[in-house]
Amino acid sequence: MAKLIQCLALAAFATVALTAAAATPRQEIAAMPGRAGSNHFAYPYPELELPRLSAAPNGYEPFYIDHYGRHGSRWLTSKKSYNRPVAQLELAARHGALTPAGRALLDTLRMVAQAARGRIGELTDVGAEQHQGIAARMVRNFPEVFAGDARIDARSTTVIRCILSMQNETMTLRALNPRLRVTTDASEHDMHYLGWGYGEDTCANALHKRMRRLTDSVERAMLQPGRFASSLIADGQLMRDSIDQLRLMADVFDVAGSLQGHKAYRGIDLYKLFTADEIYDLWRNKNIYWYVQWANAPQTGNRMPYIERELLADMLASADSALATGSRGASLRFGHETCLLPLACLMELDSVNYSCRDLSTLADHWQNYNIFPKGCNIQMVFYHRTGAKPPYKASDVLVKVLLNEHEATLPLKPANWPYYRWSDVRACYKRKLAKRIDWSD
Repeated sequence: MAKLIQCLALAAFATVALTAAAATPRQEIAAMPGRAGSNHFAYPYPELELPRLSAAPNGYEPFYIDHYGRHGSRWLTSKKSYNRPVAQLELAARHGALTPAGRALLDTLRMVAQAARGRIGELTDVGAEQHQGIAARMVRNFPEVFAGDARIDARSTTVIRCILSMQNETMTLRALNPRLRVTTDASEHDMHYLGWGYGEDTCANALHKRMRRLTDSVERAMLQPGRFASSLIADGQLMRDSIDQLRLMADVFDVAGSLQGHKAYRGIDLYKLFTADEIYDLWRNKNIYWYVQWANAPQTGNRMPYIERELLADMLASADSALATGSRGASLRFGHETCLLPLACLMELDSVNYSCRDLSTLADHWQNYNIFPKGCNIQMVFYHRTGAKPPYKASDVLVKVLLNEHEATLPLKPANWPYYRWSDVRACYKRKLAKRIDWSD
């Protein structure tokens, strides 16, 4: 671990080499600073133009969608995230040590903390609109799936922001087609696969704790909070003795990223308090955090994707049922980025499953904002032969997968990209689910 931290520290100070190596994510963050918010990044579509989807293959039509989606934009999930930076700045204020920028920031943070009271972790107005838009585009993109009295089975974790995300999607679907047969549920009964899918793998918790020690060390090595703190607090001695500068910097950055999820606060730019290098390094630190905690990281023995095997198994079972009955419709599941990220790794969508031991180069190859912004979603769209009668043979059914409404590659040879034979995809994922994972360490 010491060697890894030393490597990361050296990389953080190697300005010329780092700038050249990380040009692409730097440019993307400069073009849309909200990306630096990592898991706080608000779903960027349709603000960013979505690609045109491929037409259905000749002789095929869509009939079913297997879906997992993250809740939309939310308030931060801990009171400390709002109250801790206020408390640190108030301490400096009592000593008359705040700069003009510090006083302005304290006023803003107090306002936001007051608004957050009683709403910790809840869905925001922007979050609701994200899911309304996703639902409307599903109907527009795949009208055959949602035609007539198609069946929509929607399930959510028991967390209120997920339930409300489900409600906004299903409400939109019903508004677009009142004939839809929609059922919704949010029960502890389904949490073993909809929520944080540790299942019986209790050793995964130990891996998370160990990785948290690693990422805390990375954070201390990578981030230099002195300039930021001194721009807010004029008393250097007070700042050194009484202010947790690193925590202040990270907390304000979290609030800055979260404001894009509120209509009322989108005009407030707290990113202006940070330099371009600070914004990039704060994002890069979070990128490493999310990668080693939840992705296909060799630091955890490439095991974390398998915490979502029960979720993938449920999706396969739902697809099997749809092929057997031939009924049109969708299975919609609503949960969290801590589920969608390992699921996308397990499914090997695009390059999400990237494995990297040298974390100082991770940002060049793997960017969290492309995978799990608020409202992120996976849609498996199934196509049967036109005129075919159920039960449909898996070998005759084609499937394509959308990650955040973009056609994704799978770890298989396509029948005609982006379309894959369901028999091939199903067999691939069944082999993954049968793989024995050794969680002992």
